[in-house]
Amino acid sequence: MGRRVLVTGLDTFWGGRMAQALENDPDVEMILGLGASEPKVPLERTEFVRADQAYSILSRIVRATRVDTIVHTFLETNSVSVSSRLLHEINVIGTLNLLAAAGSPGTPVHQVVVKSSTHVYGASEKDPAWFRETTKRNAPVRTQLERSLIEVESLVRDFTVDNPGMVVTLLRFANVLGSDIVTPITADLRRRLLPCIAGFDPLVQFVEEDDVVRSLEFVTRHRVAGTYNVAGAGKLPWSEVAAIGGAHLLPLPPFGPQSFAAPLARIGLVQFPAEMEQLARYGRGVDTSRLIEAGFTYRYSSAGAVASFARANNLRRAVGESGPAYRYEQDVEQFFRHSPAVVRGIDG
Repeated sequence: MGRRVLVTGLDTFWGGRMAQALENDPDVEMILGLGASEPKVPLERTEFVRADQAYSILSRIVRATRVDTIVHTFLETNSVSVSSRLLHEINVIGTLNLLAAAGSPGTPVHQVVVKSSTHVYGASEKDPAWFRETTKRNAPVRTQLERSLIEVESLVRDFTVDNPGMVVTLLRFANVLGSDIVTPITADLRRRLLPCIAGFDPLVQFVEEDDVVRSLEFVTRHRVAGTYNVAGAGKLPWSEVAAIGGAHLLPLPPFGPQSFAAPLARIGLVQFPAEMEQLARYGRGVDTSRLIEAGFTYRYSSAGAVASFARANNLRRAVGESGPAYRYEQDVEQFFRHSPAVVRGIDG
C-alpha cells in the first residue's frame, strides 16, 4: 500500500504544482487536494474536494480517507489581496484546524509539512548577514502578515512537542521568483517599475519557483523532520534585481513610503504591501546549509532565480501570454479518470 497524501490549497499556485509533482511519484497511491475553488492546473489522478478556507471539514476528511501525509501549502504570504480578517482565518484558523485533524486520537497521519516564509524573521538594521533557523528576529512585528505567520509557527512548534512520534517539517521560503508565479515583486518587475526606498539599496535573496516545489517534494518523500530555510545561494542588490529584470527603480521617501505608494497601487501602477517595505529598506539573507546537509540540491542561486525570471519575462513581452488558462470541469475530469470507455495508457 502506497502513501496517501492530502494537499491543502489545491486551487492555489503551490497546491496545484505540488499535486502535479506528487502524481509523478510511484510511491504515492492517492492524492487528495482541498480548495475553495476548482483546480487551476490539469491533474491526472488527484481527487479534488471543495472546502472552506478555514478547513473546518478536515477532521472528517482525514478519518474517511486515512491519509498518512498532509502537505500544507495554503499559507497566505502576500497581503495585497486579502483583508486582515481573511489573513487570520486562512493562516491561523486554517492551520489550527489542520493540526487538530492531524493530531486527533487514532489519527492515520504520520507526517505534516508546512510551507512558511522568511517573513517571520522581519528585517532591520540590526539583523545578521544570514539568519539561521534558530536565530531570533530583531525587528518588532510590523505587519498583520508577519504576525499571522509567527502565530502559525507557534502552533506548529506546540504540535511537534505534543506529537513526538510525528514527522513535522516547517519550510521557510525566501521571496519567490519564477516564470509563472505572481507576487508583488514579480508584478512590479513585469510592469517595469520596482519601488525602492530612497537612500537604500539592500541585499536580497530569492528562491526559484521550481526549487520551492522540489524542496517540498524532497522533505515529503524522504520524511525529513525539522525547520529549514529555503533560498538560493547568495544575495544581490535591490538595484541589480531591477536592472536584470528590465525595470526602473521608483524611489519612495524613507519616511512614510506606504502613503506615497498607496495611490500608485490603487491605479495598478505598483504593488508595495506592508511586508515589502522593510525588505526594500534593509534586505534579508538566510542560511540554507541545514537543508543542503539534509540532502537537498538547489538548481538556482538567488541571481540565477532573477535571471530565469528575466528570461521568461522578456519572452512574455515578446510573444505575449501562452495559450488559454486551464479550466477544471468536474464531469469531464471524472469521465477521463473513471469511465471504462477511456483506453488507459494512451496519451491525448
